[in-house]
Amino acid sequence: MSDFEIRRAASEDVPAIVAMLADDPLGARRESPDDLDPYYPAFERVAADPNQHLMVAVRDGRTIGTLHLTVIPGLSRRGAARSLIEAVRIHADERGSGLGTLLIEWAIEESRRQGCQLVQLTSDATRTDAHRFYERLGFVASHVGFKLPLG
Repeated sequence: MSDFEIRRAASEDVPAIVAMLADDPLGARRESPDDLDPYYPAFERVAADPNQHLMVAVRDGRTIGTLHLTVIPGLSRRGAARSLIEAVRIHADERGSGLGTLLIEWAIEESRRQGCQLVQLTSDATRTDAHRFYERLGFVASHVGFKLPLG
């Protein structure tokens, strides 16, 4: 799997990222790859924030994976920073290739480099395959998450 690069996403990656976000039963209900207008201003907000790391894996000019890493400074845990991994997606024809593992390993190493003491993520309760994947990488289902839709 050394024939790809992991880099910060650029605006030209937005269509491929949104397509990957939409390419599963949950994402298909909440993403709109045919209407990219709302995604570009969101991308600009993310790109302007130094604590946001929207990353893509690219092979031969093709975006084949993505994840969003956020560094969160805080006071708890003796002032420790933590990171949050979100929106991990692998292109359908790359799933099972090990790319997801490499992206998560990149995120863990980047979190260390950023001085984080903890890496956390959430995964929808219905994504049982993803839960096994994260547990295999050393994550522990130690907390219960809650969400409140605001709109």
